[in-house]
Amino acid sequence: MTENQLSHLWVYLSASPLMGLTMTLVAYTLALKLYEKSGKNALLHPVVVAIALLILFLSLSEMSYEDYFEGGQFIHFLLGPATVALAVPLYKQFSKLKQTWFPVSLALFSGVVIGAISSIVIARASGASLETLLSLAPKSVTVPIAMGISEKIGGLPSLTAVLVVVTGILGAIMGIKLFQLLKIKEDSVKGIAMGVTAHGIGTARSFQESSEMGAFSGLAMALSAVLTALILPYLVTFLHWLELF
Repeated sequence: MTENQLSHLWVYLSASPLMGLTMTLVAYTLALKLYEKSGKNALLHPVVVAIALLILFLSLSEMSYEDYFEGGQFIHFLLGPATVALAVPLYKQFSKLKQTWFPVSLALFSGVVIGAISSIVIARASGASLETLLSLAPKSVTVPIAMGISEKIGGLPSLTAVLVVVTGILGAIMGIKLFQLLKIKEDSVKGIAMGVTAHGIGTARSFQESSEMGAFSGLAMALSAVLTALILPYLVTFLHWLELF
């Protein structure tokens, strides 16, 4: 492709919502290739690199997030069907799920409660403000639900969204290595841990390991979001009563 053709393509895309969509696909494709070339180095996870590339692009092009999202929303829309599609690999693991429903339920409840309390206690000990504490509490569930919970309990939804993404990225980067250090080999166990702590990004990472791990991670992601929405408001009230805020 000649320089003149590239120039015409840039002019066309910059005036179209397709710019956001195109740049998202290009950024992720480049990030994925870099990830594979690095031998799947956890620090070069494609989500992390793609986010960095998009931030760099938006900064250099001076494009507003609103203009970018006009095209990016097409991929955002696909999150719904992609989440529903997680039911397919989970169905294939249904017989195992029936045998392990009690430990899975206990792990989900423990993960939601301990995850919220530990993050609040650590942040409070670090001198975080009340709004930050409340924004941090739902950090381990998927963004739309986390933002709704944050708003309901008095946090800042925008801050919660950032914390959720950071949590997912850290979980995807560190999770597999941590399982290796702890010598955890059961894919269903690893999947539940990833889903509870690292939501969608952790689930995507789990599917790279195995379909069983991804299926249980998807289940944990969905159920922990529901449990968090039900439990967290009461948990925050209880922590207020204990004067932890």
